[in-house]
Parts: sequence; C-alpha cells; structure tokens
Amino acid sequence: MTGKKLSHTDSKGKASMVDVGQKEYQSRKAVATGFIKMQKETILLVEKNLVKKGDVLSIAEIAGIQAAKQTPILIPLCHNLNLTKIELQCSIATNGIKVQSEVRCNGQTGVEMEALTAVSVALLTIYDMCKAVDKKMSISEIKLLEKSKTNIT
Repeated sequence: MTGKKLSHTDSKGKASMVDVGQKEYQSRKAVATGFIKMQKETILLVEKNLVKKGDVLSIAEIAGIQAAKQTPILIPLCHNLNLTKIELQCSIATNGIKVQSEVRCNGQTGVEMEALTAVSVALLTIYDMCKAVDKKMSISEIKLLEKSKTNIT
C-alpha cells in the first residue's frame, strides 16, 4: 500500500472534500450487500408479517431508499448527487435476511457510499423492528459488490 494517498485529506492530513469539478459526467452504478442473522422463529414472524411494528421487509426497503438519498448529510465528505435509481431488495434466507442495493446516477463521482448506506440502514431497520423478539440478531457482511462507470454519449 505504499505510495497510495487518501483522496479525502489535504497536504497536511486534514479532512478535505475532493474537488470533482473537472471530472466528466458519467453513468455510475454501485451494488452493495449485507446480512442480518436471526433466529428461525423471527424469520417465520417476518415471513408471515406478524411482527408488531409492521411489514419488516417493505419498511426496511423504504428506509434503505431514504437513507441513500440522505448520504451526504450523514457522511460529511460525500458529494450531493442527483441519484437516478435506487433499488433495494430484502430476501429471506434460512438463517436471516440478505439486503442488496443498487444505486445509479449520472455524475462526476461514484455512488458507492449511497449503496452502502442504503444497505446499512435497511439492516438497522430490520434489527429495530425485530429486536423485541430476537436478542441474538447480528448484522454482518456489509460490502460493496460492484461499482462501474461508463461514458455518457
């Protein structure tokens, strides 16, 4: 890792927002994922929509979409982007719930943080909605799966 410089610090090591003003507009996409492990009884409650707080999967998906839109407010050095697409899917597995997001924009910088924020908040929402019935839940495996950029013609 020698020779690499952090992009969000200035010459004195202080936090600094990257200037993307000279970068060209490109179509950008990021895909992120994460997982919340839960007890089988909790998964059944979610599947049957019997959690007292409501429809866990739908509410988590909406929360993730809202979170992606709020990323520059939550993470200080993120640029305010004009997001063109936010898709969030929660899917039930045998030992928990997988969350995946896809975020797109046409802009001068990527949407990785928006995709990761969407997944993180969706997982936190699931945790919040199910915490009364499952004290053993754990959130893990939050990661970026893909990022891409293509020229706009």
